[in-house]
Amino acid sequence: MNLFVSIFIKFFVLLAPFFVLSMFLALTKGMDRAARRAVAVRVTLAVIVACLVLFFFGNGLFAVLGITVDSFRIGAGALLFLSAVSLVHGKPGKAPSESGEDISVVPLAIPITVGPASTGALLVMGAGLEGTERLVGCAALVAAVICVGVILFMSHHVQRVLGKMGIEILTKLTGLILAALAAQIIFTGIVNFLGT
Repeated sequence: MNLFVSIFIKFFVLLAPFFVLSMFLALTKGMDRAARRAVAVRVTLAVIVACLVLFFFGNGLFAVLGITVDSFRIGAGALLFLSAVSLVHGKPGKAPSESGEDISVVPLAIPITVGPASTGALLVMGAGLEGTERLVGCAALVAAVICVGVILFMSHHVQRVLGKMGIEILTKLTGLILAALAAQIIFTGIVNFLGT
């Protein structure tokens, strides 16, 4: 039970639910409640799949493909920076049916929710747990992701509380923070990559 609680809290915090929520609200601006909830469900499912793959097969998968965590940092940072630019310029999100693009997997699930930090933690934890402990860790991980998904699913109520001006301010601030975070992720990946 202690292991379950420990892993649940660690990953709930690591997934940065309120940062993800602010990104979700910004990228789905202009969608109606039903479309936004559909995106929230797809994000949750995509995050669960990505986390479980990394948790159970991450190290082996990266080794087979020749991908390092630092390479993932550079690629994920580049995707985050592109999202940040669109947010700072105030480009509204469009429903998937209107834009022809589904934002639930990229960039919302990866790399916004499952970013380099959570990827590294999943790789380390997946390699460090065995037997029953791995099953308990898996259950805690899924529970943490579902909690984040519930927050996204209820985003309409959060938006109602914040109001249009609050969402606009949150969007701009999120874009600026995201740009800085993307730059830091890319820089860390490059430094570590060149240092090896």
